[in-house]
Amino acid sequence: MNSETGNDQKTNMKLELSGIRQGYGSKIIVEDINMSVESGEVVTILGPNGSGKSTLIKTMCNIMEPKAGTITIDDVNISDIDKKEFAKIVGYVPQHTIYFGQSSVYDSVLLGRKPYTDWSYSREDINIAAEAMIRMNIDDLYDRPVSELSGGQVQRVSLARALAQNPRFYIFDEPTSALDLRNQLDTLKVMRRIIKENGASMVMAMHDLNLALRYSDKVLALKDGQVYGFGAAEAIITEEMIKDVYGVDSQIMDSPKGKFIYAFDDDAAKVL
Repeated sequence: MNSETGNDQKTNMKLELSGIRQGYGSKIIVEDINMSVESGEVVTILGPNGSGKSTLIKTMCNIMEPKAGTITIDDVNISDIDKKEFAKIVGYVPQHTIYFGQSSVYDSVLLGRKPYTDWSYSREDINIAAEAMIRMNIDDLYDRPVSELSGGQVQRVSLARALAQNPRFYIFDEPTSALDLRNQLDTLKVMRRIIKENGASMVMAMHDLNLALRYSDKVLALKDGQVYGFGAAEAIITEEMIKDVYGVDSQIMDSPKGKFIYAFDDDAAKVL
């Protein structure tokens, strides 16, 4: 299994989940999960709190071993892939802030190049890290200690580190949760462009249905730890799904800028 150090990634790769069961101790969180991710795709995992999104993300990143089922990359079980090689293929950003200690923004982003180095960073590594900071709009913070940054800025440092890692699969858990509206849109637009340019893939768990509808190619909707639906975003994100999975009434409206989800609560409206 080959991976590259530069930005040009042209070989198609496939990530596949088959019959995944996962949980903690005797408590099963997700059951019988089947999903595939092809090169060039953005796939979003949706579901209410406790539906198993983060558990599934950790399993895909080889942090948790499945209780049943397999996860493969090009038919190779991820548990059989060398850890350093796996870090070149999968870039993970967790839901909670990564601890960077007293490192500067630059040093923290440069850590993304660690899988490609033995002793010291090359000029290419430095250039890739610099480009990642520019794309995440944090290049002006390069010498600031991460410990002094806001939550949203730290989240962008984590995303820039993943960009510098230059993986084939970006796997993010709530990548925009700490970002303001402008940075949410900018970040997802940048990430989608990178995916399409490089032939990489992105899997992200998130709550914002409108962002998922706008930026996803496919959606996996979870309900009670099982697959409610998997397929094209507009086919899965429907008023019926929103009612069944989230227990919320909604209306999906067309606008000149695309579809928009308006969620409402009739009982709350009557009280107001």
